Amino acid sequence: MTSTLSPKTLLTFEDYLAYDDGTDTRYELVDGELVAMPPESQRNNAIARRLWAVLLQHLPLERLAYKDTEVAVMGRRARCRIPDLLVHSEESLLAIQNQPRATLTHEMPPPALVVEVVSPGEANRSRDYRHKRTEYAARGIAEYWIVDPETRQVTICQWVDGQYEDRVFQGDQALQSIVVPQIALTAGQLFVHP
Repeated sequence: MTSTLSPKTLLTFEDYLAYDDGTDTRYELVDGELVAMPPESQRNNAIARRLWAVLLQHLPLERLAYKDTEVAVMGRRARCRIPDLLVHSEESLLAIQNQPRATLTHEMPPPALVVEVVSPGEANRSRDYRHKRTEYAARGIAEYWIVDPETRQVTICQWVDGQYEDRVFQGDQALQSIVVPQIALTAGQLFVHP
């Protein structure tokens, strides 16, 4: 469906899934509004790729998604996010296998882990630390990692008794994951410049 929308047009989740403006622009859906996803900085891409390579040592390739799987989340109106990295649960992977696009709808099981690399700017910090944290928690995702190049820390939010409990890792502290318990990576290793 090729569409032209006025700035005030609010989309349902179904409208979002059918939307095609004829460009390669990637959009997230936030309270019914399309939000264009600008290209990431080279630094953030390098961090996400480095983490993807480490995860690939511990998980099968098909369980990993790199900026290409949408996750429907809760909000005042329709919302859909595209995490920088995603680790599928076996159930979420099965749910999207024969679907026309890699979108985990509300009816599908959640992924096991999502990762966001924080982009510069206060609005981005608020979005990743506050809004997405709430959205991913409401979705029941077991772990949400906030990788922050500015503070050089990784916040791992783990699902415990119906809410996230946060642990912050910096420098030589080894990341501790319930989803990927065998991971051997320190927070500082993510921020090493090539």
